[in-house]
Amino acid sequence: MRVEQLTCCIGAEISGVNLGDAARDADLFAEIKALLLKHRVLFLRDQDITRAEHVAFARRFGELEDHPVAGSDPDHPGLVQIYRNDKRENYENNYHTDGMWRLTPTMGCVLRCIECPPVGGDTIWVNMVEAYKNLPEDVKKRIDGLRAKSSIEHGFGAVMPEEKRLALGRENPMVEHPVVRTHPETGEKALYVCSFTTHFANYHTPENVRFGLDKTPGASQLLNYLLSQASIPEYQVRFRWKPNSVAIWDNRSTQHYAVMDYWPAPRKMERAAIIGDKPY
Repeated sequence: MRVEQLTCCIGAEISGVNLGDAARDADLFAEIKALLLKHRVLFLRDQDITRAEHVAFARRFGELEDHPVAGSDPDHPGLVQIYRNDKRENYENNYHTDGMWRLTPTMGCVLRCIECPPVGGDTIWVNMVEAYKNLPEDVKKRIDGLRAKSSIEHGFGAVMPEEKRLALGRENPMVEHPVVRTHPETGEKALYVCSFTTHFANYHTPENVRFGLDKTPGASQLLNYLLSQASIPEYQVRFRWKPNSVAIWDNRSTQHYAVMDYWPAPRKMERAAIIGDKPY
């Protein structure tokens, strides 16, 4: 196995390994997992694997989750088909952490390219540990102990008819997570707000709010500043897809952005997402 680091901050490309083999080999899988914790996102080319192998490899990390909006392959539960070929959908072209709208957000994902345009459709990943580490000290103090609400309804539900959108919200109620989470395996602190985040839950205190102006727009200005950190290029790696390319990422310490610049060309991806733990 060969490993090439792609940026100073995040990402590595692995060659000389097949994920079908890694699904069956505990030692090989352990090597890949260690590299994932180090580099946060891993890329592999020419992974001519079956859907069963894709699912089996992802299950090495833990049980897989379904998605309430995107459909799964009927023969391989947990393998979500992200097919963009009949209409333009702008769900992924924002900086986000998968499943932040869940009580136990996604631990990580294994995404394989089935079909992609000859140019365009790249994906960007961001190191949110680095984003937190480089925040000004006064901002770190302001967000220490802050918690924020996240929701699927205002994202995926926005294009739905009202009744269906409200049902989606009832079935997936708003959740609350720390603004700074601790990685359960490395102990690192990561900035943990994204496009699913709607507002702070415990901002309106005497320390933060003297007048109404401090709360609104004061709280939203702070949240927008935190959200903007994901767009800093020094924290990013950008990957150009080819058929049978695979990305594996740690969802607890990263955000990602699927660039929507290829319409009307088709882009077909299959993703296995691993159930995570409750952030703290």
